[in-house]
Amino acid sequence: MRIGARQGHGPPKAYSRRGSRRRHRVAKLAWLALLAGTASAGAQEVPPMRPEQRWGIGIGLRYAHFPFAVPDQSATDLVPLLFYEGERVFLRGMEGGVGLFGNARWRLNAYMRYRFPDGPSTADEVRRDAWDIGPQLRYTFDDGLELRSELLSDGDGRTYLDVGVERRFGDDHARFEPYVGARIKSAAFNDWYFGLAREELGAGIDVRAHLQGRLHLAGNLFLIGRVGGYYLDHDARKSPLFEDDVGWEAFAGVAFFNDPGRRRKDAPAFSPYWRLAHGWATPSTLGQILTGDSEEDEFNNQLTSFFYGHPLSDELFGLPLDIYLTPGLVVHHGSDVQDRSFEYVIAIKAYYTAKWPVRLRFGVAEGFSYVRQVTYIERTNLEDKGNTPSRLLNYLDLSIDVNVGDLLGARPAKRLWLGYGIHHRSGIFESGSQFGDIRGGSNYNTVYLQWHF
Repeated sequence: MRIGARQGHGPPKAYSRRGSRRRHRVAKLAWLALLAGTASAGAQEVPPMRPEQRWGIGIGLRYAHFPFAVPDQSATDLVPLLFYEGERVFLRGMEGGVGLFGNARWRLNAYMRYRFPDGPSTADEVRRDAWDIGPQLRYTFDDGLELRSELLSDGDGRTYLDVGVERRFGDDHARFEPYVGARIKSAAFNDWYFGLAREELGAGIDVRAHLQGRLHLAGNLFLIGRVGGYYLDHDARKSPLFEDDVGWEAFAGVAFFNDPGRRRKDAPAFSPYWRLAHGWATPSTLGQILTGDSEEDEFNNQLTSFFYGHPLSDELFGLPLDIYLTPGLVVHHGSDVQDRSFEYVIAIKAYYTAKWPVRLRFGVAEGFSYVRQVTYIERTNLEDKGNTPSRLLNYLDLSIDVNVGDLLGARPAKRLWLGYGIHHRSGIFESGSQFGDIRGGSNYNTVYLQWHF
């Protein structure tokens, strides 16, 4: 059965609420600022001999089957993931938050989650921008069973409430977490994402369940996976938009976490940092830049970025790597072809230091980047390839820097590094619906100063 025309419900409602979208964007900025501020405060206030914090980075393939009546009812995505468990801040794959209040039994969090836009490719307007924000409440019973609820909203104020219970089994070597619950959808949310802005389904309740877990393989390497599904609400099941009553997903991948075979160490001895960078756009690809073939942008578009680095670990598989959690704020300056706009980044970065008489350091970061307004250099790159720009893209940072104190023979400058970096956003070769299924992105050549304190 194909998706047909609207079934006699009058014109679709207009849910484009500019004020709500503006508040949603402000909430995203506040969430990232709170994350950076909380991590920074923790680094300065916690005693030096605190335990090493839990972190991880992973990647895997996600397969989703959705119940819409379309020829192709599936989607496959390559999904990068970030993990971090701080005293208040947490990142868990494609979700994260900041603890506001609570104790060992209950906790209220400011929460953000990415909701995959599973649905027909013909409904691109419906499928875009799927970051949901709201409060999360978690309550743990004496037997370890946890009740969790999230009241979330998309960028236009369409809300839903998730309520469910989950239980954790296992230890750091093997862990499994089953969940069962319900999603109570507002009429606005259900009409837009399940009615595809064509049919008024009204409010509804989906039943949802999943099982996720991870298995230690060797050293820092783990196998991670998840399988889950949902049963549509009554009105959706009766709609001609749907062919099936059930949608489901499966995910499998690998990740690096703290090595459970080693005793948890004290926090790494290296210090947090602040980095100030300035960069110039280039139409060249990442490969061209790495081979020295970088062209100038004819409109001289530029950015300035501010990053904080929070220490996580000083090794990976026994190798001497300094690993940081690094949130950042990027200002894209106005020019003849674009207005000023902002970019928000969260990533994990690893450094290797060559301990020569003048220390040289090589760095690579992987994470996520969200822009409020797609820049000119990125928009033209994607439109030339027939792609629709995406605000959320994969983030990559490659850098090389030199210690200024070693270079000048000045002891007070030993904490300062001068470097060159590549600021890169891309859709990872059309491999993920979360990045708009696009090929391409943008690159900036940057110079920076990085101060460790």
